[in-house]
Amino acid sequence: MALLRRLLLALACAATAASLSGCFLEEEKEEGEPLREGLAVKVDGIEYTVFITRELNPSLPDDKGYWQGEEAKPGFALYGVFIQACNRSDDDDDLPDDTYEATDDFVVEDTQGNEYEPLDVDEKNVFHYHAAPVEPGQCIPETGSLAQQGPTGGAMVPFLFPLQAGENRPLELQVRSGGEEGLIELDL
Repeated sequence: MALLRRLLLALACAATAASLSGCFLEEEKEEGEPLREGLAVKVDGIEYTVFITRELNPSLPDDKGYWQGEEAKPGFALYGVFIQACNRSDDDDDLPDDTYEATDDFVVEDTQGNEYEPLDVDEKNVFHYHAAPVEPGQCIPETGSLAQQGPTGGAMVPFLFPLQAGENRPLELQVRSGGEEGLIELDL
């Protein structure tokens, strides 16, 4: 009986391992095809990862720290795209261990070709994304910062979308730097 139990346990473990093995494979993508949120796109030496895109309501206590500006006007919605920008050149044999400049050139485009620029941010807000040089092994937001330790895990790039933009999904974040472009499909 003990032998049968061990055999069944071993088979169950093998089946679980086989079913999970596909979860850790790198997703193949074609040139110019956007990646999903949670996957890193490399642009000009920096890897950009969108952790979450979510609607913001500054009248709620949870969102007051993220946005202190005006609330969205009727017919519009305020969204935060929470992003991390990392210099992985210390881990990449193809790149020299150099400091790279993280971009602030972000644009969201819907399926109708409408483009949306990020909103201006308060320079003092610790949750907002601020482009800067990133040394090897470092990220924006900085490790240990409130933005990195917060529930979103990233620095916020705020956008104001008309409500009809939700009808024109998927929305794609374009990340541009040094003549290169990466695309990330936003989950909203």
